[in-house]
Amino acid sequence: MTTHSEYRYSITVHTDDLAVLHCLRAIAQFAQAEGNRSIPWGNTKEVHWQANSHEVSFRFTSDDYRASFRNTADRVLKGLWSEKSTNDNDPATPARL
Repeated sequence: MTTHSEYRYSITVHTDDLAVLHCLRAIAQFAQAEGNRSIPWGNTKEVHWQANSHEVSFRFTSDDYRASFRNTADRVLKGLWSEKSTNDNDPATPARL
């Protein structure tokens, strides 16, 4: 069983388009091929996005899954989002709100 602490490979993204945010959430679930596929997009609801100047962080269990997210998002949503930062030690926390 996976725990939130295993989802430590983060990518923080920015988009001004709420529909794109929802697409990125789906891509995060797609990119995390195993384990709890809901954890990567935890704490990325509209309320979090609005509170953080249209930025949210997605978290994965490996750099490969994070790269899959990045590559898929770029292929499908090119120009509609931007990568702000990555971190290899930024564990997920249980969802708020």
